Amino acid sequence: MSNKHIILTGDRPTGKLHIGHYIGSLKNRVRMQNSGDYETFIMIADMQALTDNARDPEKIRNSLMQVALDYLAVGIDPAKSTILVQSQIPALTELTAHYLNIVSVSRLERNPTVKTEIRQKSFGQSVPAGFLVYPVSQTADITAFKADTVPVGDDQEPMMEQAREIVRSFNSIYKQDILVEPKGVFPPKGEGRLPGLDGNAKMSKSLGNAIYISDDPDTMQKKIMSMYTDPNHIHVEDPGQVKGNTVFTYLDAFDEDTAKVAELKAQYEKGGLGDVKLKRYLNDVLQAAFDPIRARRAEFEKDPAAVMEILKKGSEKANIVANQTLQEVRDAIGINYF
Repeated sequence: MSNKHIILTGDRPTGKLHIGHYIGSLKNRVRMQNSGDYETFIMIADMQALTDNARDPEKIRNSLMQVALDYLAVGIDPAKSTILVQSQIPALTELTAHYLNIVSVSRLERNPTVKTEIRQKSFGQSVPAGFLVYPVSQTADITAFKADTVPVGDDQEPMMEQAREIVRSFNSIYKQDILVEPKGVFPPKGEGRLPGLDGNAKMSKSLGNAIYISDDPDTMQKKIMSMYTDPNHIHVEDPGQVKGNTVFTYLDAFDEDTAKVAELKAQYEKGGLGDVKLKRYLNDVLQAAFDPIRARRAEFEKDPAAVMEILKKGSEKANIVANQTLQEVRDAIGINYF
C-alpha cells in the first residue's frame, strides 16, 4: 500500500447510470483519480443490489456491463483506479459477519438512511435481513481496503457515522488499531443532487425522470424539451421564476459560462425569454458535455470481453488487498487457528 489517501466508492448495478450520478459523484471521482493524491478503488456493488433484488438477479447481471461502460465513458481509468466487482471479493462477506457481531439490531433500525429507503421501497414488515444490515456490509467494503476517504452523496452521512462506530468498536474490543476510520467526502455545494426532469427532487430510473449518460442525442433532446420549468410562465413576455426551475438547476450544474447563465436568469425573471429557447440553449450545453462521453462509451461497447477483463483484473487486485485485511482481523479476534 502506498502512503496516498485511499478512496473506496461505487454504485449498485440496478440499471444504467444517469447524469445525476455524473454530477453527484462520477465527475468528482474522475477529478480525485486524476489528482494523483489517492489510491482509488471503485466498486460495482452487485451484492448490495441483490439485497432488494434477489428475485431478479438478471437485472443485476445485465446492469453490471452498463455500469462498467458508464464508468469508462466518463473517464474512470483502469490504469489509475481499481474497478472491482463486490461479489468477486469473498473476504467482504466474512468481514461483514464479524462486524455483525458488534452492532445491535436496534442501532441498524435507527439508521436514518435505511429508515428512509425502507419507506421508499414499501417493504412493510417484509424487510429483507440483508437490506437491514447493508450499512455493515458497506463498512466491510470500506475497511477491507483501509479507505480513509469515501466520496458519497449528502444522504449517506448516517452510513459513514455507522461505519466509524463499527471501526471504533472493533479496534476497542480487540485492542488493536487495525481498521481505519473513514471520512465522507461530499459533493461541492451546488453540485449535489440533480432533480428529475419533472422537477421531482430526485432523478431516478424508477420515477422515469432521468437523462442517462448513454442516451443518444435525439433522446436527450426530447427529454430536455419535456422538462419542467415555471408553470406560471405561460407567455414569453411573462416574468418567470428561476428558483426551483429545473432548466436553470441543470445550467448551474453543467454550463461553465456562468456569466451567460446569470444573463439568462435576469432576462427570464424580467420577462422576454421563452421556455423553448431556454431549453434549446440547455440542449446545446448538455450535448457538448456528453458528446465525448458517448463517443468513448461506443468504443468500449464494441469489445465487451475487454471490459469484463478490466473488471476481472481489478477484482483480482482488490482480492489481494481485502484478504490481507481479513487476515489481520482474524489475527485480532484470534481465529487464525491453523
